[in-house]
Amino acid sequence: LDYCNVLLSGLPNYAIRSLQLVQNAAARLLTKTRKYDHITPVLSELLTPYTPARPLRSLDAALLVIPSINKKSLGFRAFAYRAPYLWNTLPLHVKEASSVENFKSRLKTHLYSLFYGLP
Repeated sequence: LDYCNVLLSGLPNYAIRSLQLVQNAAARLLTKTRKYDHITPVLSELLTPYTPARPLRSLDAALLVIPSINKKSLGFRAFAYRAPYLWNTLPLHVKEASSVENFKSRLKTHLYSLFYGLP
């Protein structure tokens, strides 16, 4: 569902809702959650904020704990590993966005600058 997001950007809300239902059903299947349970709390349980044992500069970096995995398997593709890994690579100004729309805008600007080699 993440492939070709640009093609999905102009879709009406009813089409986006259908895709969201499919994505939620897939997440329920993978996490073995019942059909009528909310999926957001289940997915958020997979993400743990990083809190260092002593004061470090990384304390205010809005980092997530990356679980250890066996890299010989396909564990590096799992949501519990990839989501924190990718989140931690984002610049702080993107992670500290005040709203979802602001986050999307900052993320898009960041990704364009990476792709086109802009400062």
